[in-house]
Amino acid sequence: MNNMSVVSGVPTVVVPESVRFKAACTDCRERFELAAGAIRLAVGASRRTTFYSFTCPECGAAVRKPAGERIVELLTGGGVRTLRLHTSL
Repeated sequence: MNNMSVVSGVPTVVVPESVRFKAACTDCRERFELAAGAIRLAVGASRRTTFYSFTCPECGAAVRKPAGERIVELLTGGGVRTLRLHTSL
């Protein structure tokens, strides 16, 4: 079975909706699983500006965590929506 599709000339990976990621809240310390749609990834020009974020389903806190190369790879491969941050020169 082919996991690739082409939309507007750009190949995309088709990810099942069942993909889930383990996460933990920095406020309440609760651990849980999140669907890809519940996570946002921001990729910046440096490690300081590359992070993922989500809302804790237990306490409602906005959580933001740094994302290294491996985390970026896993999240993008799992269908998490990605925002590429650009700086103007």
